[in-house]
Amino acid sequence: MTTVLNKTADPRLLRGRGAVSNASGRYERYARVLVDDGWSTGQNAGRAAGEEWDEGDNAPAPLKTEITIDSTRTIITRNQSPDISFDRSINPYRGCEHGCIYCFARPTHAYLGMSPGADFESKLFVKPNAAELLAKELSAPGYVPKTIAIGTNTDPYQPIERKLKIMRSILEVLREFRHPVGIVTKSALVLRDIDILGPMAEMGLARVALSVTTLDRKLARAMEPRASTPPRRLEAVRILSEAGIPTAVMFAPIIPALNDGEMESVLAAAKQAGARSAGYVLLRLPLEIKDLFREWLEANRPDAAKHVMSLIRQMRNGKDYDAQWHTRQRGSGPYAQMLARRFRMAIDRLDLKDGTSLRNDLFKPPPRPGDQLALF
Repeated sequence: MTTVLNKTADPRLLRGRGAVSNASGRYERYARVLVDDGWSTGQNAGRAAGEEWDEGDNAPAPLKTEITIDSTRTIITRNQSPDISFDRSINPYRGCEHGCIYCFARPTHAYLGMSPGADFESKLFVKPNAAELLAKELSAPGYVPKTIAIGTNTDPYQPIERKLKIMRSILEVLREFRHPVGIVTKSALVLRDIDILGPMAEMGLARVALSVTTLDRKLARAMEPRASTPPRRLEAVRILSEAGIPTAVMFAPIIPALNDGEMESVLAAAKQAGARSAGYVLLRLPLEIKDLFREWLEANRPDAAKHVMSLIRQMRNGKDYDAQWHTRQRGSGPYAQMLARRFRMAIDRLDLKDGTSLRNDLFKPPPRPGDQLALF
């Protein structure tokens, strides 16, 4: 692989984004690396190494979000993973503008010839025909309904959903078919769809989980720059719960020495807001994410970077990441065991253990134009 200069070396381009670089994906012939050679134009020419940029400099425009139509022919993704609770999911978008630096979906952009870094959060692929594809797949002879998970890869309520409304069109189809759905999001935009989710929840067909990683607005803005603030997520939990929609909180991911000390306070705040259950996932750093996360730590938490990575390796058998089934979500070793024990004690104390399942028995494909009506 040949190395070339990373075109996003100027950090001002990535202002407001999560990633601090845009290194090439693992399948590319050329590898971009972050380099600052000290040269520039105008007022910045000759600036001493390490000298801060001023707001008055000739700053380039921030990185803009680009949208491409995804020409997928199917919408339901299947999996056989033995350590997750669902076997099918839907992702209305590829890439996510929320820009969460720890997002384990980032490496998927490498399959598209793009960077899991800044490209992942600025070059998005959308599926405008998702509802049509979903109706077709649910109408297939022999389809057996089980809960469809949405938001397990990229967030269905990321900022562009406000305009495109692809997630809403998917929910309309699921309501029509009386199909169960479980949603995970970091966005208060989910409240827009209460008019659909509320009636579905009354029939036992819908539940929502809000991911709350921290109550610290400054930390949240650095880790998840375009997601809803922690107070807005907790407010969403309250409003959803008051609407009768089973609501959970996901304290995910847990990052040792960064947000793990907030576990009990986040769970308590969620319970007070009306959450019925809770879950957690340990930070996962597969493939390119380990380098992106290290860069982010050095830029945003340089004093804690070494300690954070040391604790992660203690829970990952001495590596940055261990992909073994059943341990990839929770880790192993004394520190991971301590986190698990703290979580169990907290949900026991707060009664965050609602085990209500969604119903599959109400599923019924609606009649379509051209269908022959029953005689009796």
